[in-house]
Amino acid sequence: MNTLLVLIGPTGVGKTELSLRVAEAFRTCILSADSRQLYADLPVGTAAPTPEQLARVKHYFVGTLQLTDYYSAAQYEADALKLLDELFVRHPAVVLTGGSMMYVDAVCKGIDDIPTVDADTRQLLLQKYETEGLEHLCAELRLRDPEYYRIVDLKNPKRVIHALEICYMTGRTYTSFRTQTQKERPFRIVKVGLTRDREELYDRINRRVDQMMADGLLEEARRVYPLRTCNSLNTVGYKELFKYFDGEWTLPFAVEKIKQNSRIYSRKQMTWFKRDPDIRWFHPDREAEILNYLRERVE
Repeated sequence: MNTLLVLIGPTGVGKTELSLRVAEAFRTCILSADSRQLYADLPVGTAAPTPEQLARVKHYFVGTLQLTDYYSAAQYEADALKLLDELFVRHPAVVLTGGSMMYVDAVCKGIDDIPTVDADTRQLLLQKYETEGLEHLCAELRLRDPEYYRIVDLKNPKRVIHALEICYMTGRTYTSFRTQTQKERPFRIVKVGLTRDREELYDRINRRVDQMMADGLLEEARRVYPLRTCNSLNTVGYKELFKYFDGEWTLPFAVEKIKQNSRIYSRKQMTWFKRDPDIRWFHPDREAEILNYLRERVE
């Protein structure tokens, strides 16, 4: 049976290099499940695979979108499943790796059949967000869908806006579309989670941010600054530097906030992943053990 080898874990844990080694061991390719590596103009801030790494193993869903493109986990589910149908003809096993929790779940479990938002509704809600602010939208969501309001991350404008888009477009609550029924897949799924001690992980995150700055993150953020209202740039690394460009923060403070927010995001990722009993956890240094575990389940 065809097998999807899923390699997941928090930001900075070491997924990229290990995924390359796993793909090489199985002579296969890699699907990225990173919602920001999809965009072509963010290689430094998203820690996208380098040209050398891309040359080692064929990757999909890396650098394929423009910053102004709209994309969603639902679209990723459809695109990834279609691609897997083609890849499994040539490869009995394919690697999927990344830290975007909803993208991983979209492929492995499926997501609810929520209607696609039309351009007019999307533009309307974006204008409301820009003119009235997130707090006003949260208050509106509380009225329109109190059940989702109680569980959504109210500091995440993407989540709040999307729920309101569905409410506006359908006249129904966003909650009414969220059945969370797991879908059957025509392939086996084997999940490996990578984890490190918190102190070790935080140190890696801090050093990675310093390396990103040395590699040109500031210049990359400056290039995309004119598009700062795009959803693709509502992410750690760019939001903080935009505040520096706006004169709100000093550069050293912005860099420290990138580190802090990256650490916070890593905790959110682990909280999400730890709920999945199908994940077998390893330290990234246990490469031989990981490969043996995967081989036993493929062969």
